[in-house]
Amino acid sequence: MSPEEHLRAAVVDLLDRADDAADGPGTGVLPIVQAGAPVLRAPAAPYTGQLGDVLPRLLEAMRRTMHAAPGVGLAAPQVGLGLAIAVVEDVGAATDTGVEDPRERTPLPFRVLLDPAYEPLPGPDGAPERAAFHEGCLSVSGWQAVVARHRRVRLTARDETGAPVDEVLTGWPARIVQHETDHLAGELYLDHARLRTLTSNENLVRYGAVVDRGVVEPG
Repeated sequence: MSPEEHLRAAVVDLLDRADDAADGPGTGVLPIVQAGAPVLRAPAAPYTGQLGDVLPRLLEAMRRTMHAAPGVGLAAPQVGLGLAIAVVEDVGAATDTGVEDPRERTPLPFRVLLDPAYEPLPGPDGAPERAAFHEGCLSVSGWQAVVARHRRVRLTARDETGAPVDEVLTGWPARIVQHETDHLAGELYLDHARLRTLTSNENLVRYGAVVDRGVVEPG
């Protein structure tokens, strides 16, 4: 067997086991690996078609897993696969509350990102901007911390068909793609966090009015 054949066989086995544990083909949810797993700390290999016709099945399983968690993004290393593949999707924040959302959490339609990269873009006055808010990670379950991320980025990638992706994202969608792209570099959000702000999810809800001070600041 070639290395690619071994990889495809391993992915098929992973998907079959997930389906067997659920309600049959096309229903399985993949185990999400947690911080400490070496795959989360190794740069992912560029996706060059290694999975062939197994890729669509993996992408659907990743999407189900992201929804079930629930989360707004999932990178292949988070399910134990060191490939530069991610899926993202967010319905956004409620828009009928009459209260402005400082996070700028606008909807992010589902998309597949192969070999994504991002570059920061300047704010309205031409200067770089960062937005600092609590964020969490499905691979650091139960915890969040403040991370100052680029408020506006240009995302480049390929979709599942190989077509180029090239778009500008602002606010929370920009944060999501930075978070998932960082996973593919072997990074966790904690590497960039203000660790003094680390809190359990429960305490963020309990004390959020005190600790969640998101701000837009110079880059």
